[in-house]
Amino acid sequence: MRNNAPIPQTSPVASYLAYKDQIDAAVRSVLEGGWYILGQQVKAFEQEFASFIGSNFGIGVASGTDALEIALRALDIGVGDLVFTVSHTAVATVAAIERCGATPVLVDIEESTFTMNPDLLEQTIKLIDTGKLSIKGTFKAIIPVHLYGHPADMAAIVDVAKRYNLLIIEDCAQAHGAKINSQKVGSFGQIGAFSFYPTKNLGAVGDGGMVITNFQKLQQKLLALRQYGWEKRYVSSTKGINSRLDELQAAILREKLKHLEADNERRRKIAKIYNQAVEETEIIAPKEIKNAEHVYHQYVIRTKKRDDLIQHLKKDSIATAIHYPQPVHLQPAYKNKIPIVEAGLVVTEKISQEILSMPMYSQMTDEQVGRVVESLLSWKSKGQKND
Repeated sequence: MRNNAPIPQTSPVASYLAYKDQIDAAVRSVLEGGWYILGQQVKAFEQEFASFIGSNFGIGVASGTDALEIALRALDIGVGDLVFTVSHTAVATVAAIERCGATPVLVDIEESTFTMNPDLLEQTIKLIDTGKLSIKGTFKAIIPVHLYGHPADMAAIVDVAKRYNLLIIEDCAQAHGAKINSQKVGSFGQIGAFSFYPTKNLGAVGDGGMVITNFQKLQQKLLALRQYGWEKRYVSSTKGINSRLDELQAAILREKLKHLEADNERRRKIAKIYNQAVEETEIIAPKEIKNAEHVYHQYVIRTKKRDDLIQHLKKDSIATAIHYPQPVHLQPAYKNKIPIVEAGLVVTEKISQEILSMPMYSQMTDEQVGRVVESLLSWKSKGQKND
């Protein structure tokens, strides 16, 4: 008998249930221990996650957005400073820049990977530098976004950063464990910023974030910034905020971190099956560039027949999502308020009309993956009959 149970686009509860006994025991231990903020669980998780990435220091914070803001502030970026990033991202990337008082400058993306185009990054810098693009401010930093689990082209971006004396903060919110030449993202720039939102590859049961760095001086600044600027308790040496990863979330994340590599490998296996299903269709599958390892936070296809495919899958009780239906620069809060080149963000706007996130989470069963594939193939067959 055919199973018609709905297939969600993602499922945080499945991640909890997969490791329920370990998570419940970890939570119980924290509750009974009586220390709930910045205790031993947070310290241990900071060390373990930094080691997983290949960096020296981890600083737990309350969210991925806070991780970006604190990273910017630790690098003394604020009013009058220009930070280059992308518009095809969660709005948090741009919001964090503005929360520091800095000015985001938006760069178009590569069509193959949905990540920052290094050539256009340099072109934008040159236009500002020569006065052909009228944006006032001091060049300070680049925030490349490793979107959907695929790394940005860090070799090229690092090269641009060196030529123009720019700092790099990597937005790794969707790329826990993604690699370039075996080096994990988050370790290429001065600082890496991660989110542990429940749907992430490494997700908490609530909000959480992490800032990682190889530099001890930055670690000390980051530690102070996350807690009122304290270097000594109750004495603010600088202006900080309250952004602390709590003990419960740290304990849960420590248990899930043990399984992250295996969970990522399961996502890659599901992606490979999807890739085979969309071959010889007009669907454009996600690309994985040479020497990169995609961890498929999302499996994002492109099709000009997006609405039709959404409805077809919906009839088969298969949920999808659009990440993100509207680029940041076209959203009401930001439209005509953020600097972009005169030519516009052509690729960003083009792909926003075509992208679709298929069901993707590491606990998907083979049966669920098979149903998605079957539905895709039936949509392909329907399209061929209508042609």
